[in-house]
Order: sequence, then structure tokens, then C-alpha cells
Amino acid sequence: MISVEEARARILALLAPTGAEIVPLAAAAGRVLAEPVVARLTQPPHDVSAMDGFALRAADGVAGMRLRVIGAAPAGHPFAGTVGPGEAVRLFTGSVVPAGADAIVIQEDTEHDDASVTLREAARPGRHIRRAGQDFAAGETLLAAGRVLGARDIGLAAAANHPWLAVRRRPVVAVLATGDEIAMPGEPIPPGGIVSSNSHALAAYIRAAGGEAVILPVAPDDRAAIGAAAAAAARADLLVTTGGASVGAHDLVQAGLAERGLDVDFWKIAMRPGKPLMAGMLGGVPVLGLPGNPVSALVCAVLFLGPAIARLTGRPDEAPPTEPARCTVALAANDHRADHLRATLARDEAGGWSVTPFPVQDSAMLSRLAQADALLLRAPDAPAEPEGAMVRVIRLDSCGM
Repeated sequence: MISVEEARARILALLAPTGAEIVPLAAAAGRVLAEPVVARLTQPPHDVSAMDGFALRAADGVAGMRLRVIGAAPAGHPFAGTVGPGEAVRLFTGSVVPAGADAIVIQEDTEHDDASVTLREAARPGRHIRRAGQDFAAGETLLAAGRVLGARDIGLAAAANHPWLAVRRRPVVAVLATGDEIAMPGEPIPPGGIVSSNSHALAAYIRAAGGEAVILPVAPDDRAAIGAAAAAAARADLLVTTGGASVGAHDLVQAGLAERGLDVDFWKIAMRPGKPLMAGMLGGVPVLGLPGNPVSALVCAVLFLGPAIARLTGRPDEAPPTEPARCTVALAANDHRADHLRATLARDEAGGWSVTPFPVQDSAMLSRLAQADALLLRAPDAPAEPEGAMVRVIRLDSCGM
């Protein structure tokens, strides 16, 4: 059995980022940039007023000075003339500062009418003027490739005059559940069978991680049927299977896919839950075989599928982030497998996290995972820890689960 870290590295080595596609700016939120966003203009393009007020020469900006108002320049309507000695131009926020003016006095510091303005405060050169290029200059790189676009990024791209953006194509991830005993929600349940949760849970996780999920029909425990079902994923960027990856007589995923040319990279990881995890290549399609137990499948999704989709979308593909927490119970010594205990979190008096693992950690108890806030990490062969020991946790909300 290999370690969690080695398994993740070997899975990522099978993957490459998807290609780019051009989408309208309005549809780019949440997508991953494939190319940098470079400013197509200078912002602001001219010196502009930051406030409503009057543009004048700083030399005339003496408190008590009365100046002649020679015009007004609302935003979008620049003043065509030049401000000379003893003159001022009425400005508004965003107005272009007229030629000859090098200071602005805000309207609250004046007494004015249509013909003249009297200064109650002295002017200072450059005050209340936003200089051309203060925000960014034409040709400047504003957003780097690999960035997940949020609302502020969309606004910046719009300001830089980009109506379209190059983003990574969302990777298509096919999900294949296997087993004679399972039925999809709402379908007739076979004798002794169960309702499959894995397909829908994994599809939701895939979408949250930035992929496009395709749920394939359930494949029975039959080599030919499994191989035929997997053939439907020939154009996917990743095939994820659930169930049938262990050592039982009816665990036929490897055998069924082998008949279609599966090249297995590894099988079995020193972890709990999720030991029977498989990775390989089926033709040109990477395959990630997850366990059938729902908790095992979703824990493996956090540890491996999330980073895999990140790599496919061109984002950083590191392991899920961990945080320190103080454990509220004593922990027994661990065996040779890395453990991922489902647990709840609470803030302690110092503002840090306290973590409490559930007393029962069965990998079929999906309700416990739904109630959990975190996975409490236990390294292989970790010694026993007393109540109050500091541990590391993966917050489930930090990785889209």
C-alpha cells in the first residue's frame, strides 16, 4: 500500500489542464483564466476629479479669493478651453480636469453661483485629482492565468475593456457507479439492495470544484457491462468509478476495465476510510476508482478528486488545507494507516478551533459525514494523545464538501 501523499502525486501525474475557450465576460464568473488579462486602455484615461468642486490654478487658490466661473464640465463632457488666471471651471466626480488647472477645491469649501466662486479654503496642487493611469496603464497585466474569477475580477476585466475572456474549459468528469445491489433514487430497489448516493454526491462535488459531471447508468457486477458502461466516457477528461474496487468476488471494476485496456498505476492506499482506491489510464482517459462505501468515496473525493479537478482546470493542485485544532477527547494510538476521523468543530475561548470526533466512525454512515465539519487527521502509527492535544483538521467547507 502507498501513502496518501504518494497516491495524490501519482494521480495528478496522469492529468493535464484542459484547453481554453472564449466566453462572454458576463459568463466568466467562477471560471479559471487560461490567459492573463492585459489592460487594453489606461484607467483613468485622463486626469479626473475625485469630487464635485471647482478646477483652478493652485496659484489662485488662496482662501477668500473670488474667481470667475468660465464653464462647467459634467462627467463625459470635457471643458474645451483653458483655465487662466482668476478663472475656475465647475467639475463633478469623474469630470476631466481642464487644461491649465492643477488643483480642485470641493464645493463644500466654497460659496458660488453660476458666475463666480469664492474660496473658503486654500487649494493645494494635485488635491482631489485622480491622475491618468492611477488605476492601471494600457499593456499592464491585471489578472494572472489560473485565477478563479470573482465579481471584483469581472469588474476589473470590464474596466480594462475586455468583453470576452479566455478561460479553461470545464473538465468533463464521468461518474460510474457499479453493483447489482444499487438503484438510483426513485427507482425500484432490488431485493437486498440499497439506493445509490455516490453518483449524485460526487456529481455535486465535481460541479462545486469547477467540473461538468456526467452521471452514467449504474453498471451491474459484470465485466462486460462495466467495460461497456465505461466506453461511454471515452470523451471525458476523467472517469470516476465507485464500488467494485476491493478484493471480493464481485469487485470487478479492474477486471471489466482491463478488458478495455485499463493500465493500472496503483491500487490500495494506507488510509482509512478509502483503502481500496485505484488509479490508471483507460486509453487516453484517466481513471480514478473510488470505494463503494459513501463516506469512503467522499473522503477520497476531498483528498484526491478535488486536487485532480484543480489540476484539470489549471488551478493549484495542492492537498486540502489543514488547520490546527484542540481535540476535546483522548485519542488512541493509530495503526499503519492514515486516519480521517469525521468530527465537529467549535470555537474555543481563545478563538481557536476545538474538534470532537464522532465516537462511531463507520464508513457507511453518511449521516455522520453530513453532520461533520471536518476530518481530523491521524498520521500512520501516531501515538496516543491525551484530551486537549493539538491536532490537524481539514475543514469540509474549505474544500467544497
